[in-house]
Amino acid sequence: MKDRIKIIVGDITQLQVDAIVNAANCSLLGGGGVDGAIHRAAGKELLEECRTLGGCRTGESKMTGAYRLPCKKIIHTVGPVWHGGGHHEPELLASCYATALQMAETHHLKSIAFPCISTGVYGYPHAAAAKIAWDTVKSHIRDGKYEGDVVLCCFREEDAEIYRKLMQNQTYTD
Repeated sequence: MKDRIKIIVGDITQLQVDAIVNAANCSLLGGGGVDGAIHRAAGKELLEECRTLGGCRTGESKMTGAYRLPCKKIIHTVGPVWHGGGHHEPELLASCYATALQMAETHHLKSIAFPCISTGVYGYPHAAAAKIAWDTVKSHIRDGKYEGDVVLCCFREEDAEIYRKLMQNQTYTD
């Protein structure tokens, strides 16, 4: 498992993977944080394609071309806004990771990079979000639902450290 999941601190727009995941808003038309960085780096063609998609619901994913990015595809997913955890936020966040991995597998994408979805302006607590991401990615790999490699690309060293601790706490059967 550990050889299939890599934890890095870096700029997701610079990664040479088959797909990067965009922590998008429901409109898919760009925003701040990771979403804005991806739209700026990809170029105006990304916005033009996103306009044809009709938005995206929270917990779901849609795919576009990558345009000027070094990856092949962008998988846009809409994470939940944190409202204390009692509004299906954990299930919706897990669905972001699951639907993106399913899309990558369906389209034979052998490597995918995720940002820390919903932990910026959407306010999801970092440790709780990382645990959901880790568990969802791990189960998809373990169960053979995704056969590629996964990069957990963190903007902050603190988030990478949370993932490293989760990885260290895994047993062989996990």
